[in-house]
Amino acid sequence: MAKTKTAFFCQNCGTQYSKWQGQCYACKEWNTIVEEVIQKEEKTQWSQSSEKTPLSKQTNKYIPLWEITNEKEIRIDSGDNELNNVLGGGIVPGSVTLIGGEPGIGKSTLLLQIAIKLPYKTLYVSGEESQKQIKMRGERISTSCDNCYILTETKIQNIFLQIKELKPQILIIDSIQTLHSDTIEASAGSISQIRECTAELIKYAKQTGTPVIIVGHITKDGTIAGPKILEHMVDTVLQFEGDRNHIFRILRTLKNRFGSTSELGIYEMLSTGLKEVSNPSEILLSKTEENTSGTAIVATIEGMRPLMIEIQALVSTAVYGTPQRTTTGFNAKRLNMLLAVLEKRAGFRLASKDVFLNITGGISVDDPSSDLGVAMAILSSNEDIPIAKNICFAAEVGLGGEIRPVQRVEQRISEAEKLGFDTIFISKYCKIPSYKGKISIIQYAKIEEVIAHLFG
Repeated sequence: MAKTKTAFFCQNCGTQYSKWQGQCYACKEWNTIVEEVIQKEEKTQWSQSSEKTPLSKQTNKYIPLWEITNEKEIRIDSGDNELNNVLGGGIVPGSVTLIGGEPGIGKSTLLLQIAIKLPYKTLYVSGEESQKQIKMRGERISTSCDNCYILTETKIQNIFLQIKELKPQILIIDSIQTLHSDTIEASAGSISQIRECTAELIKYAKQTGTPVIIVGHITKDGTIAGPKILEHMVDTVLQFEGDRNHIFRILRTLKNRFGSTSELGIYEMLSTGLKEVSNPSEILLSKTEENTSGTAIVATIEGMRPLMIEIQALVSTAVYGTPQRTTTGFNAKRLNMLLAVLEKRAGFRLASKDVFLNITGGISVDDPSSDLGVAMAILSSNEDIPIAKNICFAAEVGLGGEIRPVQRVEQRISEAEKLGFDTIFISKYCKIPSYKGKISIIQYAKIEEVIAHLFG
């Protein structure tokens, strides 16, 4: 009987050690190193058919860079426009995509919805739900399904036996943390199991040209569970975000070898599944007729898509002596910076007041072009003077109170005009020579000039 081999792995980053130690040298975390059995067999789990030569036996020859043909890769239409945009135009054959997100956010619903829509033979492997549970969700999403096959299995060897028999054109795994292999003497979800199962799925995808989509759990910190090498191994990493108390879900790209990493898709969670939101600006803006103080509209850019987002601010006297700074969907440190600019450069005394900031719709904003809109919403609430509904903002605010230009300002102006805004405030240093619209463009260099224009 072969001797059982063990090794020590960091549960945070996946670094392997020969013996136990308190701190991981790679990620500097304490008490994250555990012992795992790594007894492996010589045989492989997935083997290519004898008709084709396995990739490991192929010999590649060097070739000059200028002789390599730059042909556009063929992509598979997923039937979901938002997912196609996030992936860069569709699913690439032979690619491995990892989707992570909070529990209950809608990862399984999204992938089952895609599996039902695809006109290709799709195998949906679930290690978390029974076939009846998946059937009930599938009936809510769609009534017709001709190409979707369901397999409830967690053993990777049994999954590959079913794959060889069915020969699917697309494979979906839900989730990688539930799979286990007989060649690794460790429990499912351990670092060695995740790494081994993912490596076999990648080998299968590359040898057969079959796209593989994998669901990954996340930790309490919001990162994908398992070793960090998991994200390096796959071709694309997507993050499914959103608040379960709101109906909107955002699909972001963290890594993409076949496209841009700045794209995002927006969905609306309904009882019948996830609905694509083609024009989110109209949904994110409130439809109330009366003007209220503390509200401002900003023109942001997420990926290639312009978004008009409503910002709400509330400024009140600090009751308990220590002022509160609470934000939802906006960076708290950036809010503190803007409050310091308003206090130092504009003369407003906000140090003794509570400031609450909210981005409507439950989404998060990282674009610095929202700075001017945030500052104006805070002053509007502080002075109790509403900002007209036909005004929007698109500018960054510097520490000296200067209004800095932002990129792709013409696209922001065009989106504002399309949604019926009459006036937009931007930086004096923005260059917009080719824009010929009807919207009034007001350019200022200092935040004091904007304050004087709006609040006198």
